[in-house]
Amino acid sequence: MTYLTLSITLIFVLIPIILSKTLRLQLENDMIVATIRSVIQLLIVGYILKFVFDSNSFIYIFLMVLLMIVAATQNARKKGKRIKGITWKIAITLIVVEVLTQGILLGFQIVPATAQYIISISGMVIGNSMVLTILFLNRFTAEVESYQDETELILSLGGTPKQAIHQQLIQSIKASMIPTIEAQKTMGLVQLPGMMSGQIIAGADPIQAVQFQLLILFLLLTTAAVTSVLLGFLSYPMLFNERMQLLKEEIESK
Repeated sequence: MTYLTLSITLIFVLIPIILSKTLRLQLENDMIVATIRSVIQLLIVGYILKFVFDSNSFIYIFLMVLLMIVAATQNARKKGKRIKGITWKIAITLIVVEVLTQGILLGFQIVPATAQYIISISGMVIGNSMVLTILFLNRFTAEVESYQDETELILSLGGTPKQAIHQQLIQSIKASMIPTIEAQKTMGLVQLPGMMSGQIIAGADPIQAVQFQLLILFLLLTTAAVTSVLLGFLSYPMLFNERMQLLKEEIESK
């Protein structure tokens, strides 16, 4: 693909802008800003990745992965800013997921220990974990706020914070994992995944593309489970004080 053919694809940006203008959705500015940002950011990242891939230095690989984790943490923390110390809890969760998945992949030599594989797969893992973090925090804060009377009742009857918050925690973990599970159920029937499609377009053997895509699907399932469970159990103690009382200011909408 040349820059000329790429510029023609801006038609796909123009269509939603026209629809937004016609229906007065007032989304035109957001679409234009999103398009410009995506073009600039992806081009910059493209040149950086080319440099990192050519050097294949583990220092640059580490810095790229660290940059992904920091950016994902800063984006996801906005949804749980009412929870004390949520930034570090998100960062720890992302680091654990990254170390776990890369440890298995590289430890069992499933993929080569090169920048091309480590950075690409890390991007998918960290990005997916970020989305799951946002889904979990949205649901968890809403659940705790909705059922705070029941939570306080359990506490008043001698229940521990874990017992008082258990149902909301489990429901939030399940809710954040469901999109990943449901997407995998229809994979190949309703949609061809992006990685698989990209490899096929690039000329790879379809069976080889399927094998790599299955690897990513299994990887993302672990990402979903570990992210939701770990973040959940790291977060809920922050909703209570040392006397096991629910901190209403941590959960009530501002």
